[in-house]
Amino acid sequence: MKYLIVGPGGIGGSIGGFLASANHDVSFIAHGKTLEALKEDGLKLNSDLKGRLHIENIKAYSPEEYDQQADVIFVCVKDYSLDSVIPFLKKACGRDCIIIPLLNGFGAGDRIRSALEGSRVADGCIYISAFIDSPGSITQIGSLFRMIFGFKEGSGLDSSPLEGIKADLKGCGIDVAVSDRIEADIFRKFSFVSTAAACGAYYGITLGDIQHEGIYRDTFLNLCEEMRQIADKLGFGFYQDLKSMNLGILDKLAPDTTSSLQKDLKAGKQSEIDSLIFSVVRLADRLGVAAPLYRLVAEKLKSDIFLTGR
Repeated sequence: MKYLIVGPGGIGGSIGGFLASANHDVSFIAHGKTLEALKEDGLKLNSDLKGRLHIENIKAYSPEEYDQQADVIFVCVKDYSLDSVIPFLKKACGRDCIIIPLLNGFGAGDRIRSALEGSRVADGCIYISAFIDSPGSITQIGSLFRMIFGFKEGSGLDSSPLEGIKADLKGCGIDVAVSDRIEADIFRKFSFVSTAAACGAYYGITLGDIQHEGIYRDTFLNLCEEMRQIADKLGFGFYQDLKSMNLGILDKLAPDTTSSLQKDLKAGKQSEIDSLIFSVVRLADRLGVAAPLYRLVAEKLKSDIFLTGR
């Protein structure tokens, strides 16, 4: 299969690097210095799971240069960039192509489906700690690299092609599952990413600080409880306690990990604060959930952004 990665950041670079290391046909869509680095020196991946990889002669294109049609497109951009890549997806998506968005927010698949009517758009989520060291160089830390995807319940789409994608990903060392309850799975992941980012940004701490008993961990658990209340209102009955699930994820990650939201806020860059924090407050309002702690975090972060001018 011909794989295309839109957004070779920590997530996209890791997926593409693992696939390319197993000799799969992988191309990247990139911009600026990242595109230059990939063309000139290939992809460098420093991975706790794979070791140090340097994949030379990687195929990298700008959106304008890419003139092919992919079999599978992984969309790995930030939530705030999704709308800007949809015109490219229309161009690069072949008749039988499967698009799998792997964003931190909730509802990306619906946004793509509404713009690409008739396309085979799955929903997906990913658990990984990875980041860009420098243009064309990715670091993946920890033992957790898990991807879940599936077609939305009631879509009527045949999920058998997803099994072939799953086999390719598993073959290169990624833990993968095809889900028949993908919306619930995405919300479950969203509940972790959001609570970890909210707690980390509120206190200015790493995940390691939350891995020990104390006020940070208590705050994280209280944020999880507010997410559980939202999940119940949405009808996502989880077979396992949401707090326990999120603690299980948290405690597997490297202690020095910080969320991409924290990194972007600290650097004064555009961030996913709306999709990860403010959207939860809006969702709570719509569903009639109090969510007092999320509101407190949102107000503090709004104030911080106002005071710093970022």
